[in-house]
Amino acid sequence: MPAMRYLVLALVALAATLPGIAALPPIDRDESRYVQATKQMARSGDYVDIRFQDATRYKKPVGIYWMQSAALALSGQGDAAPIWIYRLVSVAGAVLAVLGVAWTGARLFGGEAGFVAGLAMAAMFALAFEGRMAKTDAMLLATVVFAQGALAQIFVAARGGRASPAGLAFVFWVAQGVGMLIKGPITPLAGGLTVLALIAADRRRWRWLKDLRAGWGLPLALVIVLPWLTLITWKSGGAFWQESVGRDLAGKIGQGQESHWGPPGYYALTYALYVWPWGALALAAGLRVLSGWRADPRLTFLAAWYVPFWLLFELIGTKLPHYMLPAYPALALAIGWALTVPGPAPASGWRLWLWRLAAAGHGVVTVALAAASVALPIVLEGRFSPWSLPAAALVLAAAWLGLAGPERQSVRRVALAAGTAIAGLALIFAVILPSLSSIWLSPRIAEAVRANRPCQTSVLASAGYGEPSLVFLAGTDTVLTDMDGALAHLLSDPACAVALVPRDRARELYEPLRSRGHAGVVLASIGGVNYSSGARLEMVLLRIEPAGGPEARP
Repeated sequence: MPAMRYLVLALVALAATLPGIAALPPIDRDESRYVQATKQMARSGDYVDIRFQDATRYKKPVGIYWMQSAALALSGQGDAAPIWIYRLVSVAGAVLAVLGVAWTGARLFGGEAGFVAGLAMAAMFALAFEGRMAKTDAMLLATVVFAQGALAQIFVAARGGRASPAGLAFVFWVAQGVGMLIKGPITPLAGGLTVLALIAADRRRWRWLKDLRAGWGLPLALVIVLPWLTLITWKSGGAFWQESVGRDLAGKIGQGQESHWGPPGYYALTYALYVWPWGALALAAGLRVLSGWRADPRLTFLAAWYVPFWLLFELIGTKLPHYMLPAYPALALAIGWALTVPGPAPASGWRLWLWRLAAAGHGVVTVALAAASVALPIVLEGRFSPWSLPAAALVLAAAWLGLAGPERQSVRRVALAAGTAIAGLALIFAVILPSLSSIWLSPRIAEAVRANRPCQTSVLASAGYGEPSLVFLAGTDTVLTDMDGALAHLLSDPACAVALVPRDRARELYEPLRSRGHAGVVLASIGGVNYSSGARLEMVLLRIEPAGGPEARP
């Protein structure tokens, strides 16, 4: 594929992920935990341990924290950097994933197919969302794409009786090592499931695995990940393994961790959102892949990539929509292949019904996105946003362009669908969502603290609102506590301490304060919706003064 097409795809991927990364406040809860842990790592200079305030954060390895720390260092702002600096790592991961999909598609199916696959990946809702969040998933996706892309080329070459260059094995193993350093077993899991499925498909042909050159490739991957694992094992006394494997990984497999349980079939339902605007098109392409997977090793690989990963994650107790993200590049590649190789639409039987279900899901998601663009400012802010109608129109146009099956699609139509989808999502993420001030409680609380703090060293204690974004925005020393803790915090530093408490419980502090010669003073009121819990909150920011001063009025 010409270099110019890779440049175009890189620019498209940037357009799909950059808008909104500065306007969107830190998202609760995962993103805020990641960035706060990175902030503390950069401030302390300890690049081995991972902490959120005083608690260890050993659920995931250190890779993403190192990458975000590097972004902070390159920005020149260090731990004072704004949230968008942290998010640049995910933007980079999204760009790499798109380029990796295009590279794989070009090598397997030709340059045009690779370009279409890259466009489909760039415009996918899953990438638009995860590419804006400062957490592991976008960069993890990049490692999976390059590992799987190299594995696909090795497999297809071997099935054609050709030797693979050592560079492909190098890409595969480096991607495995970096992937393990970012999110533990996911990148090896994707590759391992694919290999097992390929062996199961034809047990007589497994000798191609020697082209992976595991003799030096596996040590190379271990060289990437083992030094930090050794250091954290020593520093934590084995606590890292207990938390990451014993609690986090085992908890996700066996039960719905943190209320994220879902029944089998969950990912079939969330598919329409995360693959939007390609849900119906990707299904039609996937059905064609399944029809020809035995005859074409390239299609065999795509089926082996997607199907086992999907089935396994349907069986795991903990479910979140982004868990399927490492498998979605196989769908983008299927779209690229199907659009460049003429074939029939699903004309009858169960295939037609599946396509109709996918089309229905596509319609539901489209209507929901368009309606939310208009309704959210009205419902939450009591006003109409002038950006709502353009956003809704772009979403509807992208859905219409993306709905057609492969037999009626074209590169031009896919490019138009991708462009309109990216533009519509950009308005949603960069303009509409940031304008919903009632759901962004942490930024408003942090601003109230900065505007009303009695001392430069004032520390906030928060009772009744404990989202990690508040720690990132109001300061690492922020105390997340209860009403007794808020009282103790105010009394520990009467001149400077401030506390955030529910308005309807503020009076619980007045008598204990009065009995100690103090009076509570309301500095600010903050109300809104905690989107993480769905609760509507009315909070007041308090400080104390000597008794005889102005009475607090919650």
